[in-house]
Amino acid sequence: MSDIRTERTEQLSAPAPGKAAPSIVELTEVSRIYPNGESVVRALDRVSLSIQPGEFVAIMGQSGSGKSTLMNIVGCLDRPSAGSYRVAGVDVAGLDPDELASLRCSTFGFVFQRYNLLPSLTAAENVEIPAIYAGAPKAERVERAHRLLARLGLADRTEHRPSQLSGGQQQRVSIARALMNAAPVILADEPTGALDTRSGEDVLALLAELNAEGHTVILITHDPDVAAHAHRIVRFQDGRIIEDERRAPEPARPALPAQGVAGRGGLMRFLPDLGEAVRMAFASMYANLFRTALTLLGIVIGVASVITMLAVGDGGKARVLERISQIGTNLLIIRPGAVGIRTSGDNATLLPEDAEALRALPHMAAVAPERTGRYTLRYGSQDYFTVVTGTTADYLESRDWPLASGVMFTPDDVRAYAPVIVLGQTVAKNLFGEGAHPLGRYVLVKNVPYEVIGVLASKGANAFGQDQDDTVLIPLSTGFMRVFGKRFVSSVTVKVEGTENIDATEAAIRRVITERHQAEDFQIRSTSQFLETALETQNTLTLVLGCVAAISLLVAGIGVMNIMLVSVTERTREIGIRMATGARMSNIMLQFNTEALVVCGVGGAVGVLLGIGAALILQALGVSIVLSALPPLLAFGCAFLTGLVFGYLPARKAAGLDPVVALAYE
Repeated sequence: MSDIRTERTEQLSAPAPGKAAPSIVELTEVSRIYPNGESVVRALDRVSLSIQPGEFVAIMGQSGSGKSTLMNIVGCLDRPSAGSYRVAGVDVAGLDPDELASLRCSTFGFVFQRYNLLPSLTAAENVEIPAIYAGAPKAERVERAHRLLARLGLADRTEHRPSQLSGGQQQRVSIARALMNAAPVILADEPTGALDTRSGEDVLALLAELNAEGHTVILITHDPDVAAHAHRIVRFQDGRIIEDERRAPEPARPALPAQGVAGRGGLMRFLPDLGEAVRMAFASMYANLFRTALTLLGIVIGVASVITMLAVGDGGKARVLERISQIGTNLLIIRPGAVGIRTSGDNATLLPEDAEALRALPHMAAVAPERTGRYTLRYGSQDYFTVVTGTTADYLESRDWPLASGVMFTPDDVRAYAPVIVLGQTVAKNLFGEGAHPLGRYVLVKNVPYEVIGVLASKGANAFGQDQDDTVLIPLSTGFMRVFGKRFVSSVTVKVEGTENIDATEAAIRRVITERHQAEDFQIRSTSQFLETALETQNTLTLVLGCVAAISLLVAGIGVMNIMLVSVTERTREIGIRMATGARMSNIMLQFNTEALVVCGVGGAVGVLLGIGAALILQALGVSIVLSALPPLLAFGCAFLTGLVFGYLPARKAAGLDPVVALAYE
């Protein structure tokens, strides 16, 4: 839309030589009809009225006579049901709501009976409102607002709020606001109705002074004494003009053009509007601190939940990765039994000779056959039930498991059926006590003494929560002869040289064992498969946690929308005031959307800090936590988007209000 204010300025300026100036206000056969059940109410009935630039006109009548309806139509707050209304020769019937708002901003200044000042703003800020919607630079409008207030005797009241001003002072602020954009027409609706006699006289004298400067003054009143200050009195009754009296000839004076501050367009207009909307949003939040805090609480909890839960989920995932990486991702584990076939008892299909046959294959870093069982170990009078694993010297290499002290048994020990044993940390502590040195001592396994030759380094729990240190190692041959009995293995662990050889090595193992057994009565799993399964499970849990947190954020967004809808209802009169002073639908939309965004933005920022703090507290309590930039950014972005989405409906409702209805709202 082109800047309508420039067009209005040209049309309201002095006419070309030889031409008469058009009426600044011209109504022709204007009617305003309101439905009332099955009947209608004619607030205005075929009214024709012409007002020249520079006139001081009093519209007089009792309550219900139609004078306020006339003012609403003249001020472009309402539209006639029939007839024609022109402002400086321009028919307003074809103007859209935003063009009407621009016309109000540049042409009309409203002075209301109840002042209609915004209680949360100072006197100077109230005066600035029309210039904000005209696109005036901040420094210019601040200087002009202070100058106008000083002229009206309020230089020492610029930073006072309406509640700190008397009625007369508030009405002067209202007049200053009407003059902010140098509007050529002043519409005063019962301006003395709420004032004492002296203050009323001061206001009427001020209106006369403004008229003398060239402003067209249209005064709405029911009081003959007030109307007597005008040069022309138009009396209304039952929606019709019953008398149009010119009390004195209008003094000759130049018509006052619409001199409003030059407007701006595009980005240069949007950025200041956005800045003002943000400032107004913070002012509104401050004016309703308790309600704002409750609204923020939902956003804060939602954002903090997202960050904390994702940090916990990522921490769990990192813990799984760490523990599986301790085992190694280049391992192949061969177990007896065909895939999909359930077995019971011992499965004796995998033999030590199968492991020996695999050693000849390429890319074999280590091959460790294993046989496990749970047995009781005894040292002195101390018994301990643990896992006994019979294996070979390659076991530590295949598991990347170092020794804390001592040595590992050798291939010669395996061949010699040596009664030696290597203890895990948990077993050593339970049998010998904390800080003891078990090397060289003997423990009994099934009443057979075994010399302790080594102690494993601590590995902690595995990815499935099992204590890896709760185990002991003995030579596989010794285990067959003295512990396990039957000669088969529970599994064979193969460490492959390089993860890139995993697939080829697995295929070779499958081929060799199948040829030896003449059947595929075994299964091969790689630790990378364990890793994938664990990560899928962990990702699912993280997703569930994230969804729970997102639901809380969604509920918070609905709360924001409800609060904003309540705010629109409570501030209906404020919206009407802003519209009367030139706010377009886009201005109202921007303001209420910005308020929702500011609430969600502030709540999101607080929630981010709280979420990070909660995650750090959990970490201090021993919970595995991983903090990264993505979850806070994601959570804050979701909070901001929540404000945008859930603020739209209240903003649209506010922007769609009828200015007349909004101003009359109690």
